[in-house]
Amino acid sequence: MDKSMVANNEVSLSNSFIQEIKQLVTRSRQEAYAAVNQAMVNAYWQIGRRIVEEEQGGAERADYGKQLLKQLSTALTEEFGKGFSVQNLYSFRQFYLTFPEIFSTSWRILTWSHYKRLMHVSDPQAREWYAKEASEQMWSYATLNRNISTQYYERLLLSQNKAPVEQEMKTLTREFDNDKLEFIKNPVVAEFLGMSPTKAFVESELETAILTNLENFLLELGKGFSFVERQKLIRTEAKDYFIDLVFYNFKLKCFVLIDLKVGQITHQDVGQMEMYVNMYDQNIRENGDNPTLGIVLCSETDADIARYMLNDSKNVFMSKYLLCLPSKEQLKAEIERQKALFALQQNN
Repeated sequence: MDKSMVANNEVSLSNSFIQEIKQLVTRSRQEAYAAVNQAMVNAYWQIGRRIVEEEQGGAERADYGKQLLKQLSTALTEEFGKGFSVQNLYSFRQFYLTFPEIFSTSWRILTWSHYKRLMHVSDPQAREWYAKEASEQMWSYATLNRNISTQYYERLLLSQNKAPVEQEMKTLTREFDNDKLEFIKNPVVAEFLGMSPTKAFVESELETAILTNLENFLLELGKGFSFVERQKLIRTEAKDYFIDLVFYNFKLKCFVLIDLKVGQITHQDVGQMEMYVNMYDQNIRENGDNPTLGIVLCSETDADIARYMLNDSKNVFMSKYLLCLPSKEQLKAEIERQKALFALQQNN
């Protein structure tokens, strides 16, 4: 027999066979997602229920609920890792209070992100309608979020002709539902499964090299820097953010947040860092810590290399913080040195 014919026969797969295998993989992934999602949502609801029951049967002190969440957060984080902050436990508590009969409904297809967004709909009728539509129409979180933000429910109620409103919504949200396996990249699911959420796969090699070099540079500076985390997840109601580098300076007694930008620093970059600083001060900073410091870095040679942000007076900032922080010139020199080394490596 001709060897070429054998080779051709070996790779001659029909389109129907390939499509069948693809459907098997897709269906299996969807089943795995449904199982993980249902288990996660059920766990959070049950945790919320137990917190409420414990509060109702606990000591009648004004700060009892706050202390309960703090101690529970510490215990769960030690055992299971991230995902059980005081803020998250409070959300679980609100989850149960908002949906006390959730598991007698048909909304189990909805994710935790869906429910967190629904909890912020104050009108119970609107909230139930959004939950029902999201479940039946299989809306992604992005679609649900957009529809709530644009008052889709209220606009439908006011419209005599609802078809154009519905068609407009489907057109504007079509791109949100293209990624049917978006849950795999969801850091909330990663946390629940005990994995470390990261966005390293979307960074360029140059960015990674610069951040690694800066991390080592600050630790070797000898001015009180202690490494905390890289790609630190910061979560808002609408979006997940990642801070490039987080340090704690034990001389200054404050957190130091660092974000690297590949282009020139914009007002949006500065505003985003200010949000990070505010969130750290409100949710992570402990009693006795000084205000959190944020630094936005730029890798462009001809741009200002850094912007410092601090929730404190400028006088305190100048007299106290600049004693331990690297200067703009030092940061610029380190970034430029790393860019040169990276270019040399690429050429070789």
